Amino acid sequence: MSRPSLMIPLAALFASGCTVGPDYHPPSEAAPPAFAEAVPANARADVVDLEHWWTVFGDPELDRLVDAALNDAPDIRLVASRVRQARIAAGIARARYLPQINASGGVNRIDFSKNAGFSSLASLFGGGGSGSSGQGIATPGNGITTYSAGFDASWEIDLFGGGRRAVEGAKARVDAAEWTARDAAVSLSGEVANGYFQFRTLQRRESVLREDIARQERQLELRQHRAQAGLTPGDEPIREQASLSQLRASLEPLLIEQRIEMHALAVLIGRAPGALIDELSAPAPAVAVPPAIPPGLPSELLQRRPDVRAAERQLAAATADIGVATADLYPHISLTGVAELLSSGLSNLVSRDSVQTSAGARLAFPLLDFGRRRGEVDNRREAMTQAYIAYQKVVLGAFRDVEDALVRVDGAQKQTAQLAAGVADSKRALDVADARYQSGLTDLSAVLQARGGWIAQRQALVVAQGSLDQALASLYKALGGGWQQQAAQ
Repeated sequence: MSRPSLMIPLAALFASGCTVGPDYHPPSEAAPPAFAEAVPANARADVVDLEHWWTVFGDPELDRLVDAALNDAPDIRLVASRVRQARIAAGIARARYLPQINASGGVNRIDFSKNAGFSSLASLFGGGGSGSSGQGIATPGNGITTYSAGFDASWEIDLFGGGRRAVEGAKARVDAAEWTARDAAVSLSGEVANGYFQFRTLQRRESVLREDIARQERQLELRQHRAQAGLTPGDEPIREQASLSQLRASLEPLLIEQRIEMHALAVLIGRAPGALIDELSAPAPAVAVPPAIPPGLPSELLQRRPDVRAAERQLAAATADIGVATADLYPHISLTGVAELLSSGLSNLVSRDSVQTSAGARLAFPLLDFGRRRGEVDNRREAMTQAYIAYQKVVLGAFRDVEDALVRVDGAQKQTAQLAAGVADSKRALDVADARYQSGLTDLSAVLQARGGWIAQRQALVVAQGSLDQALASLYKALGGGWQQQAAQ
């Protein structure tokens, strides 16, 4: 049996070799039976689409901003590129351990020294050339020209599964990149909503403040008329003017913060800083506070959160890397073969007599490397340990995110209710103080003080309502909502 025919069953035998390194088993983290923090009393799961949780706020502008961010934001385009890069790397890993075939062709010219004797080495090049005998021997001062065309193939047999482990790790990294992209979508939707709620809170505070300014301007005008008529002391308009000036001064910082939030939102969705000024300048109508949603079971959270899934895939990749390093401890076998046409003339290059073939096998066994390969295996094991610890950290962080969000939602709901009652109480106190002032039972100081308390309570209520919206967005984000749409794209 010829040498090439012997290599076929030999290669099949080698290809069916073992796979070294540990097999991967997904970690099973013990999850608590339920979250420690209480679920809000008004929680309803049937009204919330967790994949598009921002729609529960009933704000079309928020919907447009989040959709624009998930399509055009630099963060999304960046992670999408990383997913493509991971897929390319997986293709490279698969191709590296498959047979490699190259086509080659060339022409070779050798001119011999005139001072040299007859060179029988010329016969190695197929003979013939200018001044040669045509039998592969050239005289001093003449030369030989040879032509060649053919193929060469090589294959390093994956005898101990290092290549298979490399492909396994590359696939796991593709999965990790995809889950990281989904996690970026979750984070981005949360950031857009958070920035939008901050902006709308500033806008509503401005609206409340302008109402108070307009009301106080009317009061100032009334005080001036009464003072001119001698019905009230002359210092009352001055005190009213001082209070009005203080209100007007507090308006400018709100306008500045609004512009800053507009700029941040625009950049977040991939636009120029001033792109949203016209779009967001008009105040948004107030919407009912959407209900919170039950967080479900902690074990479900581990399947839902993209960052947890990405960390688990990184652990799988790190486990496969151990097998790649372990395979280097064992022999490497490679096969090579060359088939070409070789002739001293183009006229007879393509003929049976010009065919030249060669085949070979090479065995490389590591004998002495002073512990380098073994150290690389230990290094990969430590990398796997670190990946497992990182996975555990992400899991604990996911649980904490939900617990923290539940606390914020519950606290914001209670604070909003208390402040709403406080606004009503402070309004009644202002009405009583104003009535007593009109009756001459008290001076203007009591009215100004009561009015200041009412204004402060109204501002605090607007801030609390915005904090509740942000807390709800944090809860939806902590639950891993918002990534299916991006994954489909």
